[in-house]
This record gives sequence, structure tokens and C-alpha cells, in this order.
Amino acid sequence: SSDLWKMGIFVALAFGVGLMIMRYAPGGDGTMVTMLAVPIALYGFLVAATWIDWIAGNLVTILEFLGIILRIPNYIMGLTVLAWGNSMADLSANVTMARKGLANMAITACFAGPLFNILVGLGAGFGVLRSVTKTDVNYVELTPSITTGFVFCFINCGLLLVSGLAINKGVIPAGYGYAALVIYIIYIATSLLLQFLL
Repeated sequence: SSDLWKMGIFVALAFGVGLMIMRYAPGGDGTMVTMLAVPIALYGFLVAATWIDWIAGNLVTILEFLGIILRIPNYIMGLTVLAWGNSMADLSANVTMARKGLANMAITACFAGPLFNILVGLGAGFGVLRSVTKTDVNYVELTPSITTGFVFCFINCGLLLVSGLAINKGVIPAGYGYAALVIYIIYIATSLLLQFLL
């Protein structure tokens, strides 16, 4: 019953916000007051991000189910389908920004998102692990797939720095996109080969 109350309150709040947007949003080509535009823009961003995350999460669940039915090994699913499903929200947002002429924002988001996941995810994860295990030292084993990922990540970052900063003076050439795709394909092939050999 508590969940129904929470859902009812959430629906009522969402309905009220929608009515306020319909009432105070300007029609035609009029401009909206900044004090109203900023909360509405943030609200729209949160709604879009929530829907994208929900769709991507359900897609990953379906793909996991298909992987179990088709008996596809976990490492192949993790390297390919699940990685693509987890990154689909970021990919769609970054491509949309790039198409709208916000290339700098898209490039920044490409690096800021994974950096946030790595730093905050690892930091919070190890913090929780330390509080649970009550130990100051936790040993981590770098598997061949993780090591391969690190190597190719460094290769990609080095290529970006050389082509964007050293050669083209702050301008990333269009050819870098194709080179990055080739690097990713080589990474997938190398990781799968290592999984089969080791």
C-alpha cells in the first residue's frame, strides 16, 4: 500500500508540473523567462535521461535472457552486446549533440561519462568494500580482458592527443572517427582471441 501512495504522489506531482508547463510556456516563437526556462529544461533533461536509462536497462535484460537461451558465453555477451546496451544512452546523447553543432560538448561527454564511472564507481566500490571487509588492503587481479581494455584505451587517448593537439593544433580531424572505430574492432577481436586462448 505504501508503494501505491508513493506512486499516487508521484503521478500527482508530475501532472501538476505538466499543467504548469502548459499554462506558463509561451506559444509560437516567444521567449520564456529564464527563471522558468531553466527548471523546465532540467526537468525535460531528467525525464529524457530516465526514459533512455529505462529503455537501455530493459534492452540489456532482454539481451541477457537471449544469451542464456542461445548459450552464448558470458564473456562474449559482456564484451559485445551488454557493453553496447549499457553505452546506448550515452551514444545517442553524444550523437544528438554532435548533429546539433555541439561537437565540443559531445567530445567532452565522451570522456567525462566514463571518467565519472571509473573514478566515482571505483572509489565508492572500494569504500564500501573496505567498510564491509574491515581491511585496509584489497588485492585486485587484472585479467587479460581488463588489461587489454587499458592498453587500447591508452592507444585511443594517445591517438586523440597526437592527432588533435600535436598535429592539428586543437582541431580533431574527421579521420579520427574512422581510426577510433578500427581500434575498437581490433580491441574486440583481440579480447575474444585472448578469451579463447587463455
